[in-house]
Amino acid sequence: MAPPPERSGSLVESKTGFDPRIVVFHGIVAVLLLVLACGLAYQQLIKGALSHEQERQQNWRRVVTPGPRGNIYDRNGRTLVENRHRFAVVLNLDELRPEFRNEFNRVRANFRVTGDRDLPTSDEMEQIAHASVVQKYLDQVNAILGRIGKVDSNRLKNHLQRQLLLPYSLIDDLSTDEFARLIENLPVKSPLQVYPSDTRFYPFGAAAAHTLGYVGVNEGADDEDFPGEGLTTMKIKGTVGRDGLEKQFDALLQGQAGYTILRVDPAGYKVNPPIDERSPVQGHSLSCSLDIDLQSAAEDAIGEETGAAVAMDVRTGEVLVMATKPGYDLNAFSPRLSVAAAADIEERRAWSNIALNGVYSPGSTFKIVVSTAALLSGAITPEDTPADCEGVMMIGNHRFVCDNGLAHHGRLALSDAISESCDIYFYTVGLKTSVDVIAAQARRFHLDRPTGIELPGETRRMLIPDPAWKKRARDENWTPGDTANMSIGQGDVQVTPLVMACFAASFARGELWTRPTLIHDPRRPPQHTEPIGLTGSQRAAILKGMEGATMEGGTAEVLTTLPALRVPGVRVAGKTGTAQIKRPQGEVDEAWFICFAPLENPEIAIAVAIEGDKPRETFAGGLYAVPVASAVLRKYFEKQRAGAAPSAPPAGPS
Repeated sequence: MAPPPERSGSLVESKTGFDPRIVVFHGIVAVLLLVLACGLAYQQLIKGALSHEQERQQNWRRVVTPGPRGNIYDRNGRTLVENRHRFAVVLNLDELRPEFRNEFNRVRANFRVTGDRDLPTSDEMEQIAHASVVQKYLDQVNAILGRIGKVDSNRLKNHLQRQLLLPYSLIDDLSTDEFARLIENLPVKSPLQVYPSDTRFYPFGAAAAHTLGYVGVNEGADDEDFPGEGLTTMKIKGTVGRDGLEKQFDALLQGQAGYTILRVDPAGYKVNPPIDERSPVQGHSLSCSLDIDLQSAAEDAIGEETGAAVAMDVRTGEVLVMATKPGYDLNAFSPRLSVAAAADIEERRAWSNIALNGVYSPGSTFKIVVSTAALLSGAITPEDTPADCEGVMMIGNHRFVCDNGLAHHGRLALSDAISESCDIYFYTVGLKTSVDVIAAQARRFHLDRPTGIELPGETRRMLIPDPAWKKRARDENWTPGDTANMSIGQGDVQVTPLVMACFAASFARGELWTRPTLIHDPRRPPQHTEPIGLTGSQRAAILKGMEGATMEGGTAEVLTTLPALRVPGVRVAGKTGTAQIKRPQGEVDEAWFICFAPLENPEIAIAVAIEGDKPRETFAGGLYAVPVASAVLRKYFEKQRAGAAPSAPPAGPS
């Protein structure tokens, strides 16, 4: 049977091979789906995050609050600087939105009623409305306190634009009585509140003003480590150290700032509660080396004179007193120094810390340096009598006198020459020793350089001259007369009271220099530097002369002959000095006194420098500087005898 005939075509076409069109179609669909997915991811994840960040920056605000500063205590734990609440009347503007809106509508309606074509702008009417509402609340305060105060509309406008979330201060200097009256009369839920803020308080007023220093306004605390980067930030003003210990240890005393992150509405008013916050933390306290009892005794003794006194612990170098007069009341700087107070300080020339920066010729106190140089160089021995003082001595073509030519000391050995401060003796010894040897010894004592004490701005103008310096500075040759002047601490020798106090402490220990410090450490070990190098007999001769200066017949005899100045039972080694200072009104005297005590085992060293104020007025160290040192010594040994155990300073870094 024959096979059936083949069909010419099939109703269904079968594909079993590769068709690129299908693959392309599937690929296009996949790409479109991927683009769609990426678009959705971008909108939801990336753009959504950006939108959230933009919304956060528009609707969140960060307020930074400074931390309170740490306290400063004296070596016995008595408070020298602390924080006290200062009360201000503030107005919470964010609670006044309805009143602002209603007042704006009223002001606009009133202007329209007038028919005036030249109407204020909307912003100007808003400013008028804000000032009117705030004045209404200020009038309430005025009525309670009996004050007359007006709102500064421009200040209010700036506050609303820049610091809306912060309370607006209406009165920032409430007295205690005013504070009590407001607390009693203001409604609890009033937008008016009495707002406390910390301000620096100095319990002892002007005492140690130049050493403690003062603070000024700090525009805001550092916020770099706070969350909320990129947010609009408002900073409550704090304080920053501007002088003295307040400036030197500002980083230690500064408190740790706090912050609050708030949500605000479109108008900028806060929406409670805060999103995040951290409270500020008080700064570390500082225990300084001053003894406020000794400090006050020194300042009282200086009185109305211009001058300085520095006392330090011979063994450790801790500064017990750093007094400068005239001074100023540190409380005048809190919260800010008035123009009148600043002008008064300027007029009295009270800004300068004379103890730290007063540069003077040391006068006859420098004779201890000359004596040391002469003995170490072999120019003299303690028993030598190299000069016969008849009151006058010719050096070159110049006539040099001893005590204005009135004194005739005759032939003296070293001890008597120191106690009677014979200039002719030291002119002669200085010339025998040579300027180079004297200058080298003064530099060994570090009289030519800053001490490095922990205070800002210590002067570098100390000077120990020599022939090379004079040639370099003035293009002049050194003369024997220059050596004579230098031998009695005059001419171009320039030192500060602090430098001379360090010298007195060093000599008391038999060493070359002292590192002064204003930081108290009850565990501080005794300080030791290079020995001077004097033999026992050489040192004894100088000490005998220094003690003789404080006895009858010596230049500082008032320390033992006047009962009011005597320090009972204490042997004191001292040296007076008188130098000249050039002032616009003419040359005036500078009275010096350096000392240490007790002689047999020195504990305290003192340097005092008092300026004269009238030309040709005798301002000798024995008359003007010795009483200041006496006041400090008497207070020091009075406390030693009382045996009052010092209280431990409050916890905190020293």
